[in-house]
Amino acid sequence: MAAKAQIGVTGLAVMGRNLARNLARHGYTVALHNRTAARTEELVAQFGDEGDFVPTTGAADFVAALERPRRLVVMVKAGEPTDAVIDEFAPLLDDGDMIIDGGNAHFADTRRREAALRERGVHFVGVGISGGEEGALNGPSIMPGGSAEAYAALGPILEDISAHVGGEPCAAHIGPDGAGHFVKMVHNGIEYADMQLIGEAYDLLRGAAGLDPAQVADVFRRWNTGRLQSYLIEITGEVLAHTDPATGAPFVDVVADAAEQKGTGRWTVVTALDLGVPVSGIAEAVFARSLSGNTGLRGAARGLDGPRPAPLGGAAAAAFTEQVEQALYASKIVSYAQGWNMIAAGSEQYAWGIDPGAVAAIWRGGCIIRAAFLDRIRAAYAKDPGLATLLADAEFAREIGAAQQAWREVVATAARLGIAAPGFSAALAYYDALRAERLPAALTQAQRDYFGAHTYRRTDRPGVFHTAWGQDRAEHRTD
Repeated sequence: MAAKAQIGVTGLAVMGRNLARNLARHGYTVALHNRTAARTEELVAQFGDEGDFVPTTGAADFVAALERPRRLVVMVKAGEPTDAVIDEFAPLLDDGDMIIDGGNAHFADTRRREAALRERGVHFVGVGISGGEEGALNGPSIMPGGSAEAYAALGPILEDISAHVGGEPCAAHIGPDGAGHFVKMVHNGIEYADMQLIGEAYDLLRGAAGLDPAQVADVFRRWNTGRLQSYLIEITGEVLAHTDPATGAPFVDVVADAAEQKGTGRWTVVTALDLGVPVSGIAEAVFARSLSGNTGLRGAARGLDGPRPAPLGGAAAAAFTEQVEQALYASKIVSYAQGWNMIAAGSEQYAWGIDPGAVAAIWRGGCIIRAAFLDRIRAAYAKDPGLATLLADAEFAREIGAAQQAWREVVATAARLGIAAPGFSAALAYYDALRAERLPAALTQAQRDYFGAHTYRRTDRPGVFHTAWGQDRAEHRTD
């Protein structure tokens, strides 16, 4: 077979198929490969008129169809299936060719694969792709890692097929080896937190303000015209307005209240612990999903005592609704701030040199957490590339300051009425801990020194100290 395809896709399930179609629609000749040949045939039969596809039947046939440098996109399940595809194709490739992993791989696996293939002269590019099947087809947010050399050959294609906002592509080179998949992991962690906060807002509007789902839908639609404008707020209004055709009940009321997860949020929390970065909003969202699915635990505890007051009404409900908007906005800023702190920590740990403003720019379109205020996050980092936290940006600090009283009222109301709001509560606690002059960690460290001789530092002079607690309580310098 004469090489004619500029890029190839192996793994033609929904995401792979739609990405291949996106590429073809943008004028690229796309080689197709799938372990089950029927999927390749089906794609060409259904969508062959969308562009130039080159169907292939085997690994060697697929590689032979690709122009040099070969660009081979892998769209299979993360983990062992990805390793199996790499083992199959890598021996067929030459120096300068590239394997592009577009799945939700763990960034540590991407680092391992990139190092191994680099020794063979093959570029391995871990690419985070966000936007689901619709984004893959119509323009996702794309977060490629890997070498600068690989991006020079691949980047223009990715930028072309990505979402665009204001004429700018939602794709940019994130950094070496696993940087792209790391940033995609954090994106998904923020997504978890965002969805949890939205869920808590909905729960409070129903349980405290007494609104029905259709009324809450109207609230979210109104919010989507203001500073909370985002994809997730938009679809929340659509979901809450939907009526179940089988029962006539609000659709949200016939969906089982057990949220599932694919693991990327959990990866974010575990990695944050390894890096020593507090991402309490993301962690609470992950734990909330776990709790929702633990039906045995919830069933055993359902009879526990707690408040069951009547919901608010009239003017009080309307005022509370506006307070929830402020609490949601402030809590979202905290979650995004925690995500950017984690990106900065990962970038420093692995010497990736990630541009925080560029991350905000490519998340403005295509991805699940796309939101109007990402433009302002980019502007904040443009103004101060070394910004320690988004909460220290003057504009965000002013907005949170204006929202904090309402935020506190919402958290207090949730506690008083017995409505769980772990995301709102954790975000407020993080905010208060950051701004505190002193934290009770001083007591914690003193306790650690008491039972484990773990030492401590003093506020009034330099050095590391230990007190002989079980003896004469004399203090000794240990450094």
